[in-house]
Amino acid sequence: MTAPAALDATLASAPPKPATKPARPFFSSGPCAKPPGWDAARLATQSLGRSHRSKIGKARLQYALDQMRELLALPDTHRIGIVPGSDTGAFEMAMWTMLGARGVTTLAWESFGEGWVTDAVKQLKLDPTVIRADYGQLPDLDAVDWSTDVLFTWNGTTSGVRVPDGDWIAADREGLSFADATSAVFAYDLPWDKIDVATFSWQKVLGGEGGHGVLILGPRAVERLESYTPAWPLPKVFRLVSKGALSEGVFKGETINTPSMLAVEDAIFALEWAKGLGGLEGLIARSDANAAALDRIVAERDWLGHLATDPASRSKTSVCLTVEGADEGFIKKLARLLEAEGAAFDIAGYRDAPPGLRIWCGATVDTADIEALGPWLDWAYAVAKQ
Repeated sequence: MTAPAALDATLASAPPKPATKPARPFFSSGPCAKPPGWDAARLATQSLGRSHRSKIGKARLQYALDQMRELLALPDTHRIGIVPGSDTGAFEMAMWTMLGARGVTTLAWESFGEGWVTDAVKQLKLDPTVIRADYGQLPDLDAVDWSTDVLFTWNGTTSGVRVPDGDWIAADREGLSFADATSAVFAYDLPWDKIDVATFSWQKVLGGEGGHGVLILGPRAVERLESYTPAWPLPKVFRLVSKGALSEGVFKGETINTPSMLAVEDAIFALEWAKGLGGLEGLIARSDANAAALDRIVAERDWLGHLATDPASRSKTSVCLTVEGADEGFIKKLARLLEAEGAAFDIAGYRDAPPGLRIWCGATVDTADIEALGPWLDWAYAVAKQ
């Protein structure tokens, strides 16, 4: 029997397809689903084709910063700026400009945390203390030495594991706390008094475009930048200090390199949509509802499970699931079946994670679409097994 004929035979003997599909089957964990009602024709265009240094360009960049500050309830003590290279660029900028002044501790329980370990060990050669945990687990947070600078991911996008809160971060810490918060901002109420450096990108909870990062600095991070000079040379796109003082323009809409004003306008659309929901509380409520809907789907199926076994540290955005008996090939087959039907896009787990599914439950996803996904997972699982 030829391959197409075999597939036809498999589908012929498969259970009936569910009657209802997710209206927006966009469950990718980055770039994530656009906000409901998004349309490129609805984006403001006054800054397009203009210099980012023009009056209108600077105004729109500052407006984006102001909207993010308001939504995040960011205190006046913290600066916020748009930088190149998405969340990765923002976090590496922080590492390269501030680390080396004292000891370093890196926490890793998924692939991006491991990436920061690699940078600290192989690139910056800092000999950090590394505290690891397997995928699905959280390391021992009580073992962290806060006399050192501490690097961690607030929400592990590829493992579905997050820190439960900021209580474990010492209020009297001597080192700086560096939080890669790209799947956490706009989904949790973050304790900014415990965060010295935070980074994220628009492509996660806001459903924005990639390529731009956001860097948030608390007063202790600014003090470090102005009092410490790294031993290594810094490329232009990482330089946050000029003549011993913070380059304040970066935090007033004067970006280090040329930004995409189209991406900025796209982010502004999402920020204004979020404001219309009631701000941060509205975004958190949507993420919570989506995660709860997916929890119900998992609880009703004995072949599905959570990679993050502890609900207290389970992500409410990038939810990672185990599939009974599945290997990488099975997961790819299941994901292809769902994509071919237009029922779910991009739900295979991250390439470095254990084989499984990863379903984005951030605020730009509608709960009704999560609920509609359940029967389609049943269908695809049955077909893939055949």
